[in-house]
Amino acid sequence: MSKTNLINETFEKGEGILRLIPNFIPRRFGRPGKRLCLHPDDYFSLGISRGAIKERWFSSITPAINGELAAEDEGLSYVAPTDDVKDKFLFKDAVEELGKDLIGEELMKEYGTWPMFAKFFDFETPLFHHLHLDDTAASRVGALGKPEAYYFPYQLNNYLGNFPVSYFGFAPDVSIDEVKARLLDYEERDIRITELSRAYRLQLGTGWYTPPGVLHAPGSLLTYEPQWNSDVNSVFENITAGDVYDYEFLVENCPEDKQRDIDYIMSLMDWEENVRINYKKKYFRPPVVCDHSNKQFIEKWISYANEYIGAKELTIQPKQTVLVKDKVAFGCVIIQGHGKFGVYDAEAAIMLRYGQISADEYFVSEKKAKEGIMISNESSHEPMVILKHFGPNHPDMPKEPCK
Repeated sequence: MSKTNLINETFEKGEGILRLIPNFIPRRFGRPGKRLCLHPDDYFSLGISRGAIKERWFSSITPAINGELAAEDEGLSYVAPTDDVKDKFLFKDAVEELGKDLIGEELMKEYGTWPMFAKFFDFETPLFHHLHLDDTAASRVGALGKPEAYYFPYQLNNYLGNFPVSYFGFAPDVSIDEVKARLLDYEERDIRITELSRAYRLQLGTGWYTPPGVLHAPGSLLTYEPQWNSDVNSVFENITAGDVYDYEFLVENCPEDKQRDIDYIMSLMDWEENVRINYKKKYFRPPVVCDHSNKQFIEKWISYANEYIGAKELTIQPKQTVLVKDKVAFGCVIIQGHGKFGVYDAEAAIMLRYGQISADEYFVSEKKAKEGIMISNESSHEPMVILKHFGPNHPDMPKEPCK
């Protein structure tokens, strides 16, 4: 069967819903938190030189920028048309083939593709203080800017890691010259740049939004992260939790002729937002319960109040079958419970082997989302919990931070 026919047949059989295959990503830095529901023997499945698996990506058409050893399709999600992994095809190919029938006319007209993805990132230790480029800076290296959001689900955080605290930006009384002076010593000493920052203890069941250009050093909770289609950053911290990050991490997404230009590197920051006095008030994201919630299910906005990405958490009570509607296409992952998701048998992952098919991740077309998905929680005791990620076009997403 041709790929075109396979894609269309799979879409039709799934009644507008695609089942996706787990998409695990190794990283050569940090220590794994081992909360990704991956078998303990499989964290180095791509080899010691690649580092441990520390992320899982969802609904992704974006390749991971992950060094010379990364495969061409690393970071790209695959669709499972059958229970045989050999039959898989790229989610990116499905987006290109199905177009507006999958992601909707609005996104196709504005972006020509599915514009975001989500991930779990799972580090036992804190990440380095870094920023993501805005569109202007990213375009100079052939990429897109990267806004992102965070949510800390209870279900995947029985263990909080070594440092459940995140740094954001810099203290309001820090000067830009102080930051510059630290970066000038990047190759000479431990610059301890988070001494200039401010930190917040992370709260389960809440999240944050981080715009491009703002420094952040994420804490050690497993984090659900909806984000724009990009994987570009600049690392402003050279030693984190004992790990050393060489100068390449600071400048790998700078044009070659700017990699020794300290003023250009400094320009990657949105300075005003980095030292914003009311940073938490603007960027902290407590959940917002949707008005249509009832005794059968509760739905909350967990990523909102930005121009790029949205996310919800859907909780269906035991022994309940509900019709859940949305106005736009979305990807999702089940993190607790089992039952039915449309025509599919569905269940949260408990322990996956690397490369195997699961029943916890799906992508829902815009038409199907509007018609509604019949979801059944077949447990007698536990709720069924689903995280749902959207592009920028959900009309019901709250426009302002929760007060």
